[in-house]
Amino acid sequence: MDIRIRVRLYAVLREAAGTGELELEVPAGATCEAAMRELFDRLPALRRFGDHLACAVNQEYADRQTVLRDGDELALIPPVSGG
Repeated sequence: MDIRIRVRLYAVLREAAGTGELELEVPAGATCEAAMRELFDRLPALRRFGDHLACAVNQEYADRQTVLRDGDELALIPPVSGG
């Protein structure tokens, strides 16, 4: 059985994907990491950012092994630099 999640993309991710938000279907029990792999298959331009992204689930920072549930919002956040 699949679940449906909403993915939010910020900054350079939004630019690379051409959108800031999309829906993604993943298998029940999928983790943030698994959802990211699915997203990278769908939008290969995002792969180059993969190792450097932070994840948030429902507006709370999350580990890549966090299990997603139907209706969750997964936000992918690129590293920020500044000074």
